Amino acid sequence: MELLRFSAFWCGTILFGSILLEETEASIMKVKKLCKFCDVRATSCTGKGSCKVDCEITSICPHDDDVCVSIWRKKDDNITFDTVCHNPAQRLHGLILEDYNNSKCEMKERKGMGSQFFICSCNEEECNEQVFFNPNMDSQVVAVILVSLVPLLVMAVVVIAFFYCYRVYRQRQASSRRKKGPPLDFSDAHAIMIDDEGSDSSSTLANNLNHNTELLPIELDVQVGKGRFAEVYKAKLKQGSSVSEEQGFETVAVKIFQYEEYASWKNEKDIFSDADLRHDNVLHFLTAEERKVQRQYWLITAYQPRGNLQEYLTHHIINWHDLWLLGSSLARGVAHLHSDHTPCGRYKVAIAHRDIKSSNILVKSDLTCCLCDFGLALRLDNNLSVDELANSGQVGTARYMAPEVLESRINLENIESFKQADVYSMALVLWEIISRCSAIGEVKEYEPPFGNLREHPCVESMKDSVLRDRGRPEIPNSWINHTGIQMVCASIEDCWDHDPEARLTAQCVAERFDDMEYLDKLSDCSDSEEKIPEEIFVVDEK
Repeated sequence: MELLRFSAFWCGTILFGSILLEETEASIMKVKKLCKFCDVRATSCTGKGSCKVDCEITSICPHDDDVCVSIWRKKDDNITFDTVCHNPAQRLHGLILEDYNNSKCEMKERKGMGSQFFICSCNEEECNEQVFFNPNMDSQVVAVILVSLVPLLVMAVVVIAFFYCYRVYRQRQASSRRKKGPPLDFSDAHAIMIDDEGSDSSSTLANNLNHNTELLPIELDVQVGKGRFAEVYKAKLKQGSSVSEEQGFETVAVKIFQYEEYASWKNEKDIFSDADLRHDNVLHFLTAEERKVQRQYWLITAYQPRGNLQEYLTHHIINWHDLWLLGSSLARGVAHLHSDHTPCGRYKVAIAHRDIKSSNILVKSDLTCCLCDFGLALRLDNNLSVDELANSGQVGTARYMAPEVLESRINLENIESFKQADVYSMALVLWEIISRCSAIGEVKEYEPPFGNLREHPCVESMKDSVLRDRGRPEIPNSWINHTGIQMVCASIEDCWDHDPEARLTAQCVAERFDDMEYLDKLSDCSDSEEKIPEEIFVVDEK
């Protein structure tokens, strides 16, 4: 009997303990929440991104089931926050709390509340202190962007794969021709191109060369020029190279920069690499190479056996027909550089040469000019800032610098200013051409513009002549006895005007030469009188 009483006692004790433990756990589970709890308060939160409510009061919610709530309102210029505890089973401002199980307070806009109204609720301690507006917006934007770009990316991959396969196919064809066919024989009289007139096809093929990864098999011949930054060599592409077979190139010009002149090489390479630069009156560019073994950078271009314009004028007296060919082609070349459209109307970036002079112009076999040496050239991109233009510095050759360049007062706010400086330099070159034309009467020995100054005048000397004295090369009265030369001289004077805004454009000069073409048919000037053999070494460096 005593044993039964003892067992009953302990069973009752254990049962009572279990009931007490359950009640304790339930009370623990129903600990009331802590939430930010403030009256309506003004805030600087703009309703974007993440905001912290300006409430310093933390309150124990009165009911076990309460959750934390934050409300953001904007009416006119009045913006407020309201933080409370609330039972989600009951409506608040007539709204049902749908997101009260969230751990973060993510704002949702509710319409029809009489003002711009955002509300959020959450189920963590003081979770309504930090609120988040449009938390999923970034991921939604990224998703939209990805969906939009996927078709474009697929198309780009298809196009790239197509061109890659086409290029591999062409290379294999060229390799097959090299193996099967005999080496071609080209005479040096062809200079650089089999078809110098077919500029479009030649330019396209030359542009393809620009992407070769293998070094071309080139054999340097003789040095034909040397300047501050590079040396120029006449060279030959060895027989059997893919270049020779596909395009008929044999003799080329190679401009060699040492490693420390990388910046000059890169600038000229970048200018030449623009396919829209290609023009009959711009030197044909083949490719650029980094010769790591020699620690050199190469630019490989067309070779013009007549040499540069300065050398040609030094050794030749020209007639009116030659003058018209040289002058009109020079103007067309500069006009093409300056134009923001190709001849077929496609947009291109205009380029300022910034070092136009007779030694940077080559004479082609048909006695037309082509511009070369783009080491100082500048792409006149509309996106260039004034600071970027200012960093380009005072560049060029002092003898040919425009007054505003000598004075370092070029108008950086207007990219046309760089073209106007080129036009001034072009006018001096046109003066040089006229000075060696038999149509003016007595022809003196060649002299550069401002020939009374030393061989390489400094900027200060040129300032004295051009700025202080407002000097220009002399145009004698005898020059204007010929109708055509009179018209060219009038254009020259318009081009070297002290006021850049008053100068003609290169396109206008080219059109004036076109208007003079009829005079060429009436001219009875004698043929060009040669003093030395036709082939003059190229000197296209400063």
